[in-house]
Amino acid sequence: MPTAVAPSPAPVLRPRSPGVDLDAPVPRHWFGGNVVATHVANGVNLLFPAGERFFVRSVNHYLDRVRDPLLRAQIKGFFAQEGRHAREHERVFRLLEEQGYEVAPFLRLYERVAYGVIEKLAPPALRLATTAACEHYTAILAENALAHRLLDQAHPTMRALLLWHAAEEIEHRAVAFDVLQEVSPSYPLRVAGLALATACLGGFWIAAAAVLLRQESASSARLRADWRVSRERARQHGVFLRGIREYLRPGFHPSQKETDGLASTYLASVGLT
Repeated sequence: MPTAVAPSPAPVLRPRSPGVDLDAPVPRHWFGGNVVATHVANGVNLLFPAGERFFVRSVNHYLDRVRDPLLRAQIKGFFAQEGRHAREHERVFRLLEEQGYEVAPFLRLYERVAYGVIEKLAPPALRLATTAACEHYTAILAENALAHRLLDQAHPTMRALLLWHAAEEIEHRAVAFDVLQEVSPSYPLRVAGLALATACLGGFWIAAAAVLLRQESASSARLRADWRVSRERARQHGVFLRGIREYLRPGFHPSQKETDGLASTYLASVGLT
């Protein structure tokens, strides 16, 4: 089975502050007034902080086995970026609570199942493979957001937060994969990680969005209309089917796609270079 071929080395990573004011008012339906789109985005926001910390733990487990100095430097930058992402997205929890949504029960259940049970049962190599696959999915989300301007209708505060996150996801999209290739370059392991990442990310994301939508008072007619719009957008810019198809190529590497320009152009446009 061919192994993944990495392109030229990426620059060393560094964390940035998004510079957004989450204490300022943000509308309940901040994604263009679309209830469903707002809660699909809010749902993945609920997953980010604990998920980012899981990614750091999974990579850090193998740090001592990484000998390449550039990759070690990238890992440290990856840790710093992911830590900042977790802290910034935790601020969204307070915003949602101020808007009247109850999120704490879902967060407790999610963290208990995902990290109290699944993480503990999975061996370290599978945790790393799952992290690498999740990073592939988040890189596709980031590419879609930046390349297709999917957040143009979002409230400026949330748009700035999500696009900052998207740009840094593109920057470090290959780090966990490169660690996996160095310590355990097994194609079956890569596939197993993809399967677990798909099940967990998809399942918890749907659950989070459903929890928020159940707390809505919008009419069923409005929800159906918003669902149709959101479904069409998802069909055009799908994450999971595309992600699976790309990731299963034996010679796949996350940096084979020319998306660095999307990140650098956005970061330069907002003064975050």
